[in-house]
Amino acid sequence: MPVVVNTNATATTASFNLTAANDALRHSLSKLSSGKRIVSPSDDAGGLAVAYKMSSKLKRTDAVRQNVQNSISFLQVQDGALKSMGNILDRMGELRMLAEDITKNDSDKENYSKEFIELQKQLQQLGTEKFNGISLFSDNSTANATTGKKSLSLITTAGGVSTDGNVSINQVNLQTALSIGNGVNLGNINNANATANTTWTTDGALELDGDNFILSIADVNVSMFTMAIEQLADARAENGAEMSRVQTVADLLATKMANLEAAHGRIMDADIALESTRYARQNILVQASAAMTAQANQLTNIAMVLMS
Repeated sequence: MPVVVNTNATATTASFNLTAANDALRHSLSKLSSGKRIVSPSDDAGGLAVAYKMSSKLKRTDAVRQNVQNSISFLQVQDGALKSMGNILDRMGELRMLAEDITKNDSDKENYSKEFIELQKQLQQLGTEKFNGISLFSDNSTANATTGKKSLSLITTAGGVSTDGNVSINQVNLQTALSIGNGVNLGNINNANATANTTWTTDGALELDGDNFILSIADVNVSMFTMAIEQLADARAENGAEMSRVQTVADLLATKMANLEAAHGRIMDADIALESTRYARQNILVQASAAMTAQANQLTNIAMVLMS
């Protein structure tokens, strides 16, 4: 190869190698510092597109999981209220039997009726309970005319489409659950007692007070309390079934999230061991290229020696 001073192809080649090695070193450093395998679309355009869609679905799935957890809380609060109502009905039945005591005079029985009225008012108050502004219960005025029920639809899939997956959360119809026949209910839910047929007692018309609560506990048979307790038990059983199903949905969503995170990680996460090896290799190449570029730049000095 002739000795020239105008060109130095060897130095140019060495410089190009240094640039390529330096770019590779910087790219490897970016992956290591971010922990990502894909730091720019050019690394894997198709993989990046898939990862974006997975990331979006993962966030939506997490939102659905939060909704499901809130629904479980709703059902738990509803069950707590139903449990309190059950205790009240038990007490009412107990009072009814105490009123049958032959040693009790009319004044004593009237005292039982006073507690009975207060318990009816408490049932009515429990019927107005809400969870974050959403009613726990319904009545005939808000329930479906055909089914007698009112439900909240909980979407359980990240697609946001009810037909892909949903759970109906029942807002228990207390007017039905506390009914003792002829349209009368023990909590005067929806003020139904005001328009109910009250001519069904053995002593004539059913007596109501000014707030349309049953005035005398003697007007209600034990079998009526038993019927109300059975209806309330059915409502609690339905609540428990819904809670069990929603918990199953929550477990499924947690599994989906774990699998989506794993799939997303396989696409986006860098293999640190592999990338560290590449970084070390590129670092050595940069140092070697820099040294060789410096050596190549000295090749034209031979011509100066020959001319001196």
